[in-house]
Amino acid sequence: MTVPESGAVLVLGGARSGKSAFAERLVAGTGLERHYIATGRAFDDEMRQRIAKHREDRGGGWWTHEEPLALAARIAEVAREDRAVLVDCLTLWVTNLMLEERDIPAEFAGLLAAIAAVPGRLVLVSNEVGLGIVPENRMAREFRDHAGRLHQQVAALVPEVYFIAAGLPLKMKG
Repeated sequence: MTVPESGAVLVLGGARSGKSAFAERLVAGTGLERHYIATGRAFDDEMRQRIAKHREDRGGGWWTHEEPLALAARIAEVAREDRAVLVDCLTLWVTNLMLEERDIPAEFAGLLAAIAAVPGRLVLVSNEVGLGIVPENRMAREFRDHAGRLHQQVAALVPEVYFIAAGLPLKMKG
């Protein structure tokens, strides 16, 4: 399990599937300077605790960048040939875009361009939300649809894709 010399890897999985830990191992395995772009926002105490737990689990040796909205620009700013960058996670980013009523297709296009231009190693983590029942409300359905479209576009672009379930990786592409 190695990150390619250049380009990106997409790591998908359900909640608590082990996808973040797997992605962190991919990045750590490169031996490069490790950068973590966090897209989550701490709107409440529970989310603040989740973010703190993620930081604690990651341990030292990471440069952390918090970026809830301008993800394409932050990737372009942080990514270099001598760095491995982990983005966690795309679905929280989609949530942030929806809450801010951003132009989703334009934001996706910008992210895809940033991914394609990455000079070094990039690992993107996202929650696969399309495997369950159809959500009961419009916003949840729109979220599921946006996430599904983004996953398809990113998976088509990157050289490697993994699906994580029960902590076990299934290599889907590459």
